[in-house]
Amino acid sequence: MSDRAIVEVKEFTKSYGRVAAVDKASFELKRGETLALLGPNGAGKTSSLECIEGLRWPDAGSIRVFGLDPAREGRRLCGRMGVQLQAQGLPSAMTAREALAFFARYRGFEPDYSVALRLGLEPKLGSAVSELSTGQQRRLALALAAAHGPELLVLDEPTAGLDVETRDELHALMAELKERKGTTILLATHDMAEAEKLADRALVMVKGRIVAEGSPRELTAGGSGRTRIVVSTESSSLIRLRQEVAEAERMPDEEGYAVFLSRSPGKTLRHLLARLEAAGDEVVDLRVERPTLEERFLEIVQRREA
Repeated sequence: MSDRAIVEVKEFTKSYGRVAAVDKASFELKRGETLALLGPNGAGKTSSLECIEGLRWPDAGSIRVFGLDPAREGRRLCGRMGVQLQAQGLPSAMTAREALAFFARYRGFEPDYSVALRLGLEPKLGSAVSELSTGQQRRLALALAAAHGPELLVLDEPTAGLDVETRDELHALMAELKERKGTTILLATHDMAEAEKLADRALVMVKGRIVAEGSPRELTAGGSGRTRIVVSTESSSLIRLRQEVAEAERMPDEEGYAVFLSRSPGKTLRHLLARLEAAGDEVVDLRVERPTLEERFLEIVQRREA
């Protein structure tokens, strides 16, 4: 295992019948890092997480977590790893408090309800799982994964079905675990804004293969997307501008704003400012919006699926 890598995946393959859900994937997750797995439905994200968690066995290649094989040595990992599944499978009559106590003692810890309270579950600790709403069940799953302060937290679509307030609380909790306890986080998500906000690195999976990786900024910068420049001026001279602008395509105006898409925003801005000075006009509002991770993600997926 590489220095500081606590998860190491090498040439990992997982198939279901003739369909390869994951095809020779290799990556590492370093201590204290947050890594996002991105991809459309069926890309292999959940299959990858389930094999890392020890719930399934790889068909080929190897997976090591803290130097151990999770499929064979999972019991030795349960106190060091926290796992949030898409479907938790708890008995419907079990209360939230009972679930938290059961998993804590199974891992060798005393029950700690602080994470559940932080996620707004205090009024529901005595309620049966079947009585919890979908959002409350998602919060309970997160509390079960994080309550024991694991070294590695594995999350599969953790904020799906959550309201904005609870999602933000989860994000704050993840940041706190990372900063205060050095928790390493492996996150599968469809929420590109979430990945952009939380992840140090991201892997894009398409049809079972890793097709791109890097920090969210690196992934975004590597695309062919263009920067969006939106300008409002005192005299609206750019609205009336009919000449070509350097390295830019003119887009429809938006409520008094002139809009341009540029592959070289520095050149475009210099040209626009020169035009304004020549016209004796002044900038009221100027926004330079780089391509988003979601735009880059869609570009990668569409190219690979074509």
